[in-house]
Amino acid sequence: MIADDMMTFIKSDIIVFGLGVFLFIILTLFYVFRNLIWIIIPISSCFFSVLIMIGFLGIMNWKVTVISSNFIALMLILTMAMNIHMSTRFLQLRKEFPDLSIIKIINLTTEKMVWPIIYTVLTTMCAFMSLIFSEIKPIIDFGFMMSFGLLTSFVVTFTLLPTLLNLFNHKEVGVEEKSFSSFTQVLSKFSLKNAKLITLLSVLLIILSIFGISKLKVENSFINYFSKDTEIYKGMKLIDDKLGGTTPLNVILKFDNEGGALIKEEEDEFEDWDDENSETDQSKYWFTKDKIDRIRNVHTYLESLDYVGKVLSFYSIIEIATKLNNDKELGTLEMGVLYSKLPETIKKEIVDPYISVKENEARINLRIKDSSENLRRNQLINKINNELKSEVGLSEKDFRLGGVLILFNNLLQSLFKSQILTLGLVMIGIFLMFLILFRNVKISLIGVIPNFIAAFAILGLIGLLNIPLDMMTITIAAITIGIAVDNSIHYIYRFIEEYKTENNYNEVVKKCHSTVGIAILNTSITIVFGFSILVLSNFIPTIYFGIFTGIAMLLAMFLVLTLLPSLILLIKPFGIKENA
Repeated sequence: MIADDMMTFIKSDIIVFGLGVFLFIILTLFYVFRNLIWIIIPISSCFFSVLIMIGFLGIMNWKVTVISSNFIALMLILTMAMNIHMSTRFLQLRKEFPDLSIIKIINLTTEKMVWPIIYTVLTTMCAFMSLIFSEIKPIIDFGFMMSFGLLTSFVVTFTLLPTLLNLFNHKEVGVEEKSFSSFTQVLSKFSLKNAKLITLLSVLLIILSIFGISKLKVENSFINYFSKDTEIYKGMKLIDDKLGGTTPLNVILKFDNEGGALIKEEEDEFEDWDDENSETDQSKYWFTKDKIDRIRNVHTYLESLDYVGKVLSFYSIIEIATKLNNDKELGTLEMGVLYSKLPETIKKEIVDPYISVKENEARINLRIKDSSENLRRNQLINKINNELKSEVGLSEKDFRLGGVLILFNNLLQSLFKSQILTLGLVMIGIFLMFLILFRNVKISLIGVIPNFIAAFAILGLIGLLNIPLDMMTITIAAITIGIAVDNSIHYIYRFIEEYKTENNYNEVVKKCHSTVGIAILNTSITIVFGFSILVLSNFIPTIYFGIFTGIAMLLAMFLVLTLLPSLILLIKPFGIKENA
């Protein structure tokens, strides 16, 4: 039932996210450009990019999971960002060179935009490709899906969009700069007058982010992945409250080959019994007092723990047998004889799930009440591991833990470590791409700083809010850097272009904010509200992913339009020319 509901959620999310983002993009384009042509052209690019990618996934037989169910929404958002930058630049060049033909303006736009967009695609792909190090197939597939999707969007943007531009008459079309130019001008003036203050505030933000990151934790509560009004949550809550818990955990007890000695009287009785039976079942010697006591001790310890529901083991069978035997405990001799005499079918159903004579092991099954509010699964696992040694008296080699709880916990713990390490690789990779693109160490460092701060800040915020990381939110930092760095590339690329003619840092900052700054603001708002569509999901990690990635994109936009120009003004990475 849970699997079926999950499939329903995935199908619903794909439709809701896709349509929601599609409608929002139409509204954004109308607000930015106020012209039907500039709605049709970018929407066409988005539509065909997604259509081609869906067809590719079908041909490759890539199945969509809960993790990758938002790939259509992400593709629409990222394709639209490319198209807004292209369209805005086209209109600005059309306004700047009114006498040039449409073909020449298209060629000029493509020439100026192809390299910054290539590098934005590569940096974003770098972030998504980092997910392949997670060793978790749904997350790896999501990384590959988005990487192929970005390549598709790039090809469509630089083929379909110029073709459509050439089909329409744009002589009467202008840029609606009044919509956002006043806001970017405010940020420009603030950056010019308060460069040192902005830098100081950014340092304080880094310190606060590090403090928040130190409080990060990972949790794997499956029930809390769903809203409380969903059938999955209600069903699992009922099982927790009434039927002994949901998430399985196994404790495997391993015994020495000796397995504990039989007491003398029982050994004599076994020998008498062997004399009377020509076919001796050696398994009867397995049931010793030492083993039964150890199973009983572990069983009763586990039952005493908070958050633990039903516990089942061979001791459960002994308790039932004792009641059937008029509350008289069975001796180890009786257990051995009884085990030997049991029919194989009954043995397989009742006894074999809890003991293995051949492997010299016993299994204790327990279920965790996953809906318990204060449950911390990793802490509980560590507590059981430690107290089985300190309280029950077992050694490291006497037991091991297994089951779904261990699987999910190890999965998230390893994912957390791999993503934190991968985050460093993403940073290095993006810095190297900046070096190749700009051939300037200072400007490369300046370009990556705002985006790294945005990624650290969002992780710090998650830590400060005490929200546990899960399979989706754990990827936010890498994806944030990959997407947000696009703004830095466009801004710096335009800054270099303008500085070659202007030779004045202050004037170039003003010009960049009034041109590429508007495109950055438009794309950022599209991305932020595009991610906000994810709050309509029934899957809680997807909701968190949408909210926090949206906040990170908003913060990255502010940092690119304030901290980035402030650092350029303070460091002056291109030197100081005459009149600069």
